[in-house]
Formats: sequence, structure tokens, C-alpha cells
Amino acid sequence: MNLEELFQNAKRVVICGIGNDIRGDDAFGVLVAEKLKKLLNNPNVLVLNCGEVPENYTGKIARFNPDLVVFVDAVDFGGEVGEYIIADPEGTLGEAVSTHGLPLKFVTQFMKTMIKAEFVLIGCQPGSTGLFQEPSELIKKRAERLAELLAGILGKEGAG
Repeated sequence: MNLEELFQNAKRVVICGIGNDIRGDDAFGVLVAEKLKKLLNNPNVLVLNCGEVPENYTGKIARFNPDLVVFVDAVDFGGEVGEYIIADPEGTLGEAVSTHGLPLKFVTQFMKTMIKAEFVLIGCQPGSTGLFQEPSELIKKRAERLAELLAGILGKEGAG
């Protein structure tokens, strides 16, 4: 599935950027969210910088009542550094214990009790996620590129 197919039936979309901006490449999702907020002005799209605690935003997400919730996060799936993956957050990748609180699998399962929406994870393979590190130039570029792609797709009034 490509990015455009992902959004084609969604009228209201939430983008949740997840990550820790002092853990190197783990900042990927946060970087995407912050860039996307600057690029996008669509009342049918809510962009959240969830930091390390997406579970703290479940009420805000539910009140927005989206058709699609997209988690954007650095995910170690064994790919090349900077490679993207689109996955089910309730699948194996969503079970991973990351630098964040609850695994995405549990956040997704909880959210499904509150809203009827599709959930997807856009992951990027990190390189270094050491404490007090800056994100690599590659990950910064990949985050900016994904934000630009998402803004292009979601920039229309009817999100998808």
C-alpha cells in the first residue's frame, strides 16, 4: 500500500508524531509532526506531537472523531536506516517496546474501544537512538520528505 491509497477513503485524519527528540533518530515522528503542522492547514486533519506518550492524547483523538489515525514513529524493523514501512500498529511492530510508554498495539486497542477508525503505523528505520544525541541528517531529511508528502496528500479540503 502506498501513501495515497492509505488516505483515499479518509475524511478526517489524525497524524500522531511519536518520538523522543533527545534520543537521536528516535525523534523521527516528532520531526514529521512539527514540520507537517507548518505545512498543513486543513480543518479535517489534526496533527499531534505526542512525544513519548501517545496514550495521553487518546481523549483529544476521540473528540476529533477521525476515520483514520496514523502513528508516525521510528521503528526498528531491520531495514536500511531511513527506510519507511507502513504497518498495522496492532501487528508485530506495534508490540515492540520502544523508548516510549505503552506499545502502540495497546494504544490502538484502547482507541478502538472509543472510535471507529482505521489505524496505521508509518515507521522509519532509525540508526542511532542514544540518549542526548541529535537526529542524523538522513533521518531529518526523511522526516522532512514524509511531512511534505503527507502535506501534499492531505492539503486538499476533504482530507483524502
